[in-house]
Amino acid sequence: MEKGKNVQLAVIAVLAVAVLAMSVGYAAFSTQLNLNGTANVKASSWNVAFDEASLTNSGVTATTQTVDATTVSYSVTLEKPGDYYEADVNVKNTGTFDANLTGITMSSLTTEQQKYLKYTVTYDGTEYTASTSNLAIALAKQTGTAPVKVRVEYVQPTDAADLPASDVEVSLTATLAYEQA
Repeated sequence: MEKGKNVQLAVIAVLAVAVLAMSVGYAAFSTQLNLNGTANVKASSWNVAFDEASLTNSGVTATTQTVDATTVSYSVTLEKPGDYYEADVNVKNTGTFDANLTGITMSSLTTEQQKYLKYTVTYDGTEYTASTSNLAIALAKQTGTAPVKVRVEYVQPTDAADLPASDVEVSLTATLAYEQA
């Protein structure tokens, strides 16, 4: 029995030495790699807006006309065929990101209104008469400028019966949608 106990103690001692040797061996072959650094983040801004100083108009005189960074508003009276109102304003990108014009949403004229009224938005030389999407018109950061022209015109219909019999007030809107390029 004594011999069996000695064998057991010997086996336990060998196992203990083996575990200790494996621990030391593992420690000798393990390494930790560290990544250290700093990041300096510069200030940035998103600023696509109307250039308030650039607003000009022609045609009939607007009874009201205002412009701020994101809205141009006007109210005009077109008294007879041939009368028109046209507002020109620049869109500027003074931010630190390039921008893309992705779409223009315009109010629609009814079939009757189309007989005597024409409504267009011209963006950077391209005329639009209806809503459009899937555009990708670039406006460069910090220096990008694009002219926008809104024109509403009382046109002579082919049939005089298509002229409005009474005063008609038409609300016209156009929204320019920009996203980061």
